[in-house]
Amino acid sequence: MMRKILTAEFAEKTRRPRRMGLRYSSILALLAALACVVLVRELRVLAKENAPRVQLHADNLGPRSIEDLTSKSIPRDYALAWQTMEQALEENRPGLLDGYFTGIAKQDLTQRVHSQIKSGLHTRYQDGGHKLEAIFYSPAGDVMELRDRAKLDIEIMDGGKVIYQEPVSIEYTVTMTPGADRWLVRELQASGGVKP
Repeated sequence: MMRKILTAEFAEKTRRPRRMGLRYSSILALLAALACVVLVRELRVLAKENAPRVQLHADNLGPRSIEDLTSKSIPRDYALAWQTMEQALEENRPGLLDGYFTGIAKQDLTQRVHSQIKSGLHTRYQDGGHKLEAIFYSPAGDVMELRDRAKLDIEIMDGGKVIYQEPVSIEYTVTMTPGADRWLVRELQASGGVKP
């Protein structure tokens, strides 16, 4: 009988630390998940704060009129596209283009990043903002053509040394198409055929 009592007490003593360990590991997992949620939220806020200023004018748009949600999505997504493009060209990371570019624009920018990598250069933009004018919105709502009047300071860097610098005002012709949850830049052509 005494042996049964000792065995039961021993079993209870060994179970108690396991339960405490499970509690602590559950609490730690919950805290880690909460920290991840806060970090993702902060990164999104930081991305929006660092995004270039974009003003959209759609007064003369046709043949379809622009919806309220689209009138908010286009400038937001275009600003985030420029932000990711600027980061991709400065850090020579073509994968950053995946989020907001598709088609010809993505091909051209990816090729440009690879050219920079080969030459050991990178490009830095100081973005002064964009004035977008919506020109054409297809009846099906699957294509929007815009004109962008952008003010930029462009620096070509060789390592940490600036080898070329120029403030520019450029007009771009932009084609955007809707993706799953955002508008994507399909074409980005500067006046005169120059790439961004």
